Amino acid sequence: MGNEQVQGFLRADGRKLRNEAGEDVLLRGVGFGSWLLPEGYMWRFPEQGDRPRRMEAMIRDLIGEEKARQFWETYYDRYVAEADIRRIAEEGFNSVRIPINARFLQTEAPGVYHEGHLALLDRMIAWCRQYRLYAILDLHGAPGGQTGTNIDDSENNLPELFLNDAHRAEAIAMWRMLAERYKDEWIVAGYDLLNEPLPNWFAEHNDKIMPLYRDMIQAIREVDDRHMIILEGAHWATDWSIFTDKPDDNLLLQFHKYWNNPDTASIQTYLDKREELNAPLFMGEGGENNINWYVGAFQLFEDHDISWNFWTWKKMDTDNSPYSIRKPQGWEQLVAYLNGGARPSAEEAERILQEYLDHLPLDRCDYYPEVVNALLRRAPVRLPAIFYGYQGEGLGYHVGEPVTHQLGFRQDDGTDIRFVHSERTLPNFQHGGGEAWTEDEKLCVHLKAGDWLAYEINLPASTDVLEVALKVQPEAAGTALDLFLDDRELVVLYLYGEDWRLSGSRLAGTVAAGRHTLKVRVQTGQAALEWIELK
Repeated sequence: MGNEQVQGFLRADGRKLRNEAGEDVLLRGVGFGSWLLPEGYMWRFPEQGDRPRRMEAMIRDLIGEEKARQFWETYYDRYVAEADIRRIAEEGFNSVRIPINARFLQTEAPGVYHEGHLALLDRMIAWCRQYRLYAILDLHGAPGGQTGTNIDDSENNLPELFLNDAHRAEAIAMWRMLAERYKDEWIVAGYDLLNEPLPNWFAEHNDKIMPLYRDMIQAIREVDDRHMIILEGAHWATDWSIFTDKPDDNLLLQFHKYWNNPDTASIQTYLDKREELNAPLFMGEGGENNINWYVGAFQLFEDHDISWNFWTWKKMDTDNSPYSIRKPQGWEQLVAYLNGGARPSAEEAERILQEYLDHLPLDRCDYYPEVVNALLRRAPVRLPAIFYGYQGEGLGYHVGEPVTHQLGFRQDDGTDIRFVHSERTLPNFQHGGGEAWTEDEKLCVHLKAGDWLAYEINLPASTDVLEVALKVQPEAAGTALDLFLDDRELVVLYLYGEDWRLSGSRLAGTVAAGRHTLKVRVQTGQAALEWIELK
């Protein structure tokens, strides 16, 4: 991994992203959810505190206008600091996505922007340049709101950006201002014009998205002809029917992916549109699930040459983000108050909120390296067998006798995927939080002699010893498995009995840091494989 390819302006070139040296670049990044647009679910708040304006109102009500203002300025200053940027680069990511709320930049005077908040954005971009992380500017909450929901800080649960010409003009002017400000800043990868515009229940306005995009692009191009334009589809960025042509030559098309199958069929629409419009793809938001899903989904993007961004870097009281903010003592009092319960005293509310601010710096958060390891397939990591390579037959896998199944997952591959412990009809990839799959939802791949599965792995450093363990069940006498690393045979594992077992080996010989392919092949007999673990 690493960010040695972060150099110079990034540009879309056909289906590829290239840096200024002409090298292919795949963005691998994290998003800063809840920083410049605080999200209630990341604070463990109920619907009454689900968006910035509602959270701001509660805090003003509890501790007063001036102390509330101080709280928010401290929050913006601390939530993402230099330590976060340094750590993201050290982990091996090469980019960040910065969600911006229009109200964060606007002032009460029309057309006048908050210079103090713009300075925070400048500081972030300077850190990104220092640590070589491409920065994507994302208008997450446009003036008036582009979704009519909590995620854009909507005031009236309506997509007023598309209903009010004044808001439309404000959004266009904001992008022109940002483009003018950062036109010479190469570390800015591009401009993500609108986050997830218009869910399906407001689809009657979908015909207004592309005209607005075009007007935004025109305003940007009047002052900046070098930065990429990043466009999202409608309905949480998943409906690409609005993309019928390319409104700009330097264009990146973005989709989001949550809570569904991590397989090629689930993204085929986007792959087809890439071919049609000859433009690169960006999975700009995906996450909020369990580690097993991460292993599969983010390898899916890699194998299909799709840049990606994980949502999100940190939030409160979680184990499915790289970092978790510790919940302050007494936080439940704020939740209860939002739900109509007793009002905490001003002193108690101030103490709770101050403790929250004190917990924001990275060194006060809890670190979950297994999340990053899953995203990057970085050892130590466990790889569910069903998430073998997505490049197709002969590259990601090989089966001599293709089979059919009705699981609704990887049905076109011909691989024999079944449940380990029961005969269910559909896998459940929709767990949120940090939940593990239950026993009866675990899947395995059944392999016969000559069949193989390939897995991309990433070693953070060169090593003389690589430990590989497999959860496997022999299904015939005399079953033996071959393990290969980059097509070099490492070991033969001989399996006995009929029960599920752990089988593995310590592989000697120097293996370089970086990306490798681990292949599991049935040499003789047949076997069912549930997972592979690397240490």
